[in-house]
Amino acid sequence: MAKMRVGNAPCSWGTLEFEDVKGKQIEYGRMLDELVEAGYTGTELGDWGYMSTDPEVLRSELEKRDLVMLGAFVPVALKDKDAHRAGVVNAVRTARLLAAVATKPKPYLVLADNNGTVAERTRNAGRITAALGLGPEEWRTFAQGANQVAHAVREETGLRTVFHHHCAGYVETPDEIARFLELTDPEVIGLVFDTGHYAYGAGGSDVIQGLERFKERVWYIHCKDYQPEVARRARAEQWDYFQALRHGVFCELGKGSVDFSAVLCWLKANRYDGYILVEQDILPGMGTPKESARRNRNYLRLIENNDC
Repeated sequence: MAKMRVGNAPCSWGTLEFEDVKGKQIEYGRMLDELVEAGYTGTELGDWGYMSTDPEVLRSELEKRDLVMLGAFVPVALKDKDAHRAGVVNAVRTARLLAAVATKPKPYLVLADNNGTVAERTRNAGRITAALGLGPEEWRTFAQGANQVAHAVREETGLRTVFHHHCAGYVETPDEIARFLELTDPEVIGLVFDTGHYAYGAGGSDVIQGLERFKERVWYIHCKDYQPEVARRARAEQWDYFQALRHGVFCELGKGSVDFSAVLCWLKANRYDGYILVEQDILPGMGTPKESARRNRNYLRLIENNDC
């Protein structure tokens, strides 16, 4: 890995929006200012409409802060075949905006399930069993939708798609990640490996095991920490995904169980040359985003040159 390049995302400032979880959001210009002040050089788009969708305006906002646009998260209810067409339209619209402001490295279309919308999966996030998973025909439909999105994005914009495994969606556990990758086109769909979602979805398993298992498809990295004591309480008290978020299951880097020194060593050993994107998923109004972002960046600086 060359000199570490690090970005952060709007979700670290509590801009996540779900049907039942909304709140006052920080204005995106201020968010970008704070992101730069905290030491980051890249960002993601956030939910459609959070930042300007006018390419000229968005490019200007990025250029004046010397920021790289790294990607955009696009959720699609891939289990539902009727949602595929609208999902393709939304993904291509988003990818066109990304392509219009792209520099180097080129951004990714970050595809995901429509997480947090299926009650059973949301209620059992972090403790998913095989019985809660997709059946064979549902998997075929899910993968077909993902392939359609990725092919359309590449054909229309030239950008590549990475899939975001995610708690409270249908691709959460290691075996679900493996099944998704088995059924999708490796030429157009890679994996954005999220350390925190992997640890939570895998019951606290070592993320290096996951990186090794899926290394042929890992194109992009999200660095997120995981607090095992919060996860233990979530299991014991049957918290749903949003309750676990409110209690800080995704904590500041270095305050959970993810071994980020080992992650950075793995990236170096595997010659990863992309950006690392820090994410600390919080809900609107939670925490101290600017201060957390600064501490997270300082933590990565502290361990960057550790011996491997």
